Amino acid sequence: MKNMQKLDVTKLKEFENHPYKVKHDDEMEMLIESIKEHGILSPIIVRPLENDEYEIISGHRRLFASKRAGLAEVPALVIEMDRDNAAIALVDSNLHRDNISPSEKAFAYKLKMEAMSRQGHRTDLTSGQLVPKSDDNRTSAEIGEPYGESYKTVQRYIRLTYLLPKLLEYVDEGRIAFTSAVELSYLNDIEQQDLIQTIESEDCTPSLSQAVRMKKLSQAGELDDDKILEIMSEEKANQKERIKIPTERVRKFFPKNYTNSQIEDEIVKLCEAHYKRRQKQQPER
Repeated sequence: MKNMQKLDVTKLKEFENHPYKVKHDDEMEMLIESIKEHGILSPIIVRPLENDEYEIISGHRRLFASKRAGLAEVPALVIEMDRDNAAIALVDSNLHRDNISPSEKAFAYKLKMEAMSRQGHRTDLTSGQLVPKSDDNRTSAEIGEPYGESYKTVQRYIRLTYLLPKLLEYVDEGRIAFTSAVELSYLNDIEQQDLIQTIESEDCTPSLSQAVRMKKLSQAGELDDDKILEIMSEEKANQKERIKIPTERVRKFFPKNYTNSQIEDEIVKLCEAHYKRRQKQQPER
């Protein structure tokens, strides 16, 4: 059953453990201003809970912006559904976004697979494949098919959920390549923590071949902090000379929510602008 209502924002609850991050960035500021001027053009989708509350299925960013815009009520499409169907709908309503991060996609795929498993499907989280328990021929759709991704790609994304938050942050920032991150996901928590310390102290990130070697050593029970340092200290074949600037020297000049990758991009843009100004100022010969 569906019905459209105006709902009090205080009665709307975030979907528990939803994988999508709501960031207060420039894009969010634009959404806030749009809502102030035009209101919410697309209603939030929710499901009813007990105690006259509602759980958000689609619209976490719109709710955040609405609160910042000062709205007391928002238009919402109320749909009766259970938790698992809501989880699947939540994932499907957001995975189409262009700017979704690897970690968001990883936890979204995991959330959907777990929900479908409870609904009576057989799932193999190591292969990413999903098939009905009653289907001996295993002919049901692969979970990544609606998004144009193979079950192997889904498998790799789900492996990222085994990474510690700091390593996931490096993946989202582009400091660690996706393929390398998948191999690193097989390291245990202690080994991953040792790797994080080495990355921070040596200002380097593992290549795919280095990640594969660490995985093999981990599986053999031979990986420790000394081995990690030894592997990470090796000069990569395509390694180029880098200029190192301590983060604390530049962090104060940027918004607090900027990632290291965003700061790097802004510094490059400023350098390019400075270079162009110098070129214009040079006298003609």
